[in-house]
Amino acid sequence: MFTSFTVQYPYKKTFIPKAYLKQFNMKKNNIYLTSIIIFIVAVAGIVINYSVKEKAKQQAEYTLVARKGEAANTAEWKAVQKKAADLKAAIKADPNDTKAMLKLAQLFILEARITGNHMYYDVAAMKYVNDVLAIDSLNFDALVYKSLVYMSQHHFADGLSIAHKAQTVNPYNAYVYGLLVDGNVEMGYYDSAVTYADKMVSLRPDLTSYSRVSYLREIYGDYPGAISAMKMAVQAGGQGDEYTEWTRYQLANLYEKTGDYKTADTLYNTSLSYRPTYAYGFVGLAKVALAAKDYHKAITYYEKADSVVTDNNIKEELADAYRLAGLAKKADALENDIISDLAKNTQAGDKDVNIGHYADRELAYAYLKVNDKDKALDHALLEYNRRPDNIDANETVAWVYYARGEYAKALPYIKVAMRTHSKNPVLLSRAALIYFNAGDKPTAKSIIAQVSLTNPFIEPGLKTETEGMSAKL
Repeated sequence: MFTSFTVQYPYKKTFIPKAYLKQFNMKKNNIYLTSIIIFIVAVAGIVINYSVKEKAKQQAEYTLVARKGEAANTAEWKAVQKKAADLKAAIKADPNDTKAMLKLAQLFILEARITGNHMYYDVAAMKYVNDVLAIDSLNFDALVYKSLVYMSQHHFADGLSIAHKAQTVNPYNAYVYGLLVDGNVEMGYYDSAVTYADKMVSLRPDLTSYSRVSYLREIYGDYPGAISAMKMAVQAGGQGDEYTEWTRYQLANLYEKTGDYKTADTLYNTSLSYRPTYAYGFVGLAKVALAAKDYHKAITYYEKADSVVTDNNIKEELADAYRLAGLAKKADALENDIISDLAKNTQAGDKDVNIGHYADRELAYAYLKVNDKDKALDHALLEYNRRPDNIDANETVAWVYYARGEYAKALPYIKVAMRTHSKNPVLLSRAALIYFNAGDKPTAKSIIAQVSLTNPFIEPGLKTETEGMSAKL
């Protein structure tokens, strides 16, 4: 008699011999073994593929990319090319020359700022930074540059983490506190940002520290204080340096937000007198032209800026100018190009933290402009989930919900966006509209009382909508 076990079926019991059961178990074990082998092979393939890619990155050679338009003909560009060639020669002669590697990384970081080609130069800079860290894992400058590249790519949490590591290596360096300011601002930890800004300016009162003080004052609604600090930042810089002219551009933007376009215009022209091909000087003059409703003049300046730098923010403003000038088809075509490029960079960032730019906030606004509100919400929430305490991320979600007619859903986000008492006229206009349409007219009236509706900084569509609301209060 065979020993057996029973399997229950609807109509009868089936008796399975022990010999068959043994054979069945052997087959089952073979299947398990085969599955494990396949899994190990797959993992090994992934590891090998990753190792090959990492090795390729380490061995990659990065050279300068030719600048666009008039920027390719400057004496500065020739000097940058020579400096890059000298540094690469030094590294070739001594593969462990960390000083040369860091100088080359710094050069690539600056070139990314000047040209807007972050997709290429951030990878190039990160390669040499990682080469240095492979030799010296606690090299302070390498950690600072790594944090800086992460911040540039909107990988703010990563950048902040690396900045903290750099601070432990050298707690007496002012610049690392600037990175801690930036990271905490972008993550929405504003009290910590203020603490680090105070530390930074006490260690080294210069362009970088004054400009961060200015930015924090603006966040907290103090425009006179922000302008005062940014003036000090400009005065502390070298005239014509890229960093100085970018700071002058930020100062002009502050004047724009307070409605003083005359002073802003003077500052933009000053930048162009020092750097004749400076893209953001042209952008500034385009904004002045928009404020005067000279849309075709604005388009000329935007197109000139776009010819020398790669920057989707410039393209976005150019698309807006096209619409204001009645060139809707050109605006839509450019907007779709922007969406395609931003999505490509974001996807690259999802696959590799060394490259790619998280651009979900920008994508949310871009999709709103082509009336794709579902995708706008998807990207707004992606940005929000990375940094739920940041006021800009909350404003974006609130405004997308407003565009979708979901006013009650917009309210909690706009409340967070306003928690620092910012006086940005666009934020205040949006907040008033959200409260008004959500049925809270007293709060809407209180908010809109803080906004000068004659301020050209508020784009025409938003201004018209805000004026219509104001007339009903």
